[in-house]
Amino acid sequence: MNPNNQQDCLTPAELVRTEAAALEALAKRLDGPMLADFDRAVDLVVRCGESNGRVVVTGMGKSGVIAQKISATLSSTGTPALFLHPAEAVHGDLGVLMPGDVVVALSASGETEEILRLLATLKRKGDALVSFCCNLQSTLAQASDVALDCSVEREACGLNLAPTASTTSMLALGDALAVAVSLRKGFKAEDFAELHPGGKLGKQLAKVRDLMHVGEHLPSVAPATRMSDVIFEMSSKKLGMTTVQENGKLLGVISDGDLRRLLEREGGAALSKTAGEAMNANPRTIAAGELAARALAILEERKITSLVVTDATGRVEGVVHLHDLWGVELI
Repeated sequence: MNPNNQQDCLTPAELVRTEAAALEALAKRLDGPMLADFDRAVDLVVRCGESNGRVVVTGMGKSGVIAQKISATLSSTGTPALFLHPAEAVHGDLGVLMPGDVVVALSASGETEEILRLLATLKRKGDALVSFCCNLQSTLAQASDVALDCSVEREACGLNLAPTASTTSMLALGDALAVAVSLRKGFKAEDFAELHPGGKLGKQLAKVRDLMHVGEHLPSVAPATRMSDVIFEMSSKKLGMTTVQENGKLLGVISDGDLRRLLEREGGAALSKTAGEAMNANPRTIAAGELAARALAILEERKITSLVVTDATGRVEGVVHLHDLWGVELI
């Protein structure tokens, strides 16, 4: 082991602790002297959105990778954002900037040449500039409307060279900015669902209307329907139940369990009943705009397998089944 090589002296755990220390230092600054500047940055982004502006995030190298993630986080939490590569920007991509945009520039040194070359254009267009820098005396920080301090005691690298702790600090600060803006704008779970329609997250935040059975797939009988025809409807639609409707209004439901209990009570005489005589006239319903997770919670609480979806007037819009909710998690 070379005693002059600091890299040999740092364990993986110590490297992680170095990044954790950088985050703790950032949190302390946000609890104190930097909070006012952070709030100003949030205000700039919120006002930008109110005037149909966007957030344009830029950075070179490792800072550019973090900038892309911050842009994605802003977009997914309701703030239109895009990533601008600073080297490409001076070769024509500056055309994406529109009046009223806010530019968020990431540079640990604050002296990144490619970003400094953008300053004159930004000032000419009048777009607000927020910077994440480790040096508040740098050219970029001094030119910014708001400069946020991402300084770290040292990088999580034995040579204290590779951007590690500093980029972690930038990433956390970008997340804090995105979430603070979304809270200021009143961004809700329903809004999040609209932006995340795919995958497990999309299903968790899906609306009932996205999963319910409608049209010819919706089991339905009239109140005068004989039980033999009720059974046929339930079997053909394969949801283990049927709605009982009149002129589109929900009168009740008949489930497999209702049918089984009716047969146990009345034997063969049950088949002479009508749907109106056998139905549960007080079924649990749900609105189409509710989250799928809410439907799942009701099904589990009531120990049932289907919910009828109705509008405010009691008209049937669909049926959501437990099988449709597989993969949904309670929230």
